Amino acid sequence: MSDEQQSARTMHGDPVHVAPLTPAAAAALCAFARSLGFVCARIDLTGCRDKGEFLARIAVALEFPGWFGGNWDALFDCLTDLGWRPAVGYLLIFEHAAGWRDAAPEAFDAAVAILGDASAAWQERGVPFRSFVDLGGT
Repeated sequence: MSDEQQSARTMHGDPVHVAPLTPAAAAALCAFARSLGFVCARIDLTGCRDKGEFLARIAVALEFPGWFGGNWDALFDCLTDLGWRPAVGYLLIFEHAAGWRDAAPEAFDAAVAILGDASAAWQERGVPFRSFVDLGGT
């Protein structure tokens, strides 16, 4: 996706924002989200190089239950449940994702699509679910 296409999606309320994000901006977003009663998870992807490692990191950050199967379907199931983390909304911040995107572009694209699908599922229930994916560093 071109930078222009991504900017257009972000301007029109895309629930997954893929762009550089400073640590200060991530902290401010989390502080604001928490002030609204959201669950905010910051997931550090430094050194992440594959799907399995990505899934393990998000599972730890969101405290996925033991039944999490470590695959894309299970990720979607957990992201659209989160009954163990009840909140009025959810904000996920994936920091330092550029290295993972470069090492595993297909997995990166699949994850971004699943985040978007999860957001749509929550939107149907009237619950905000947004993700920021930082491409500012490895």
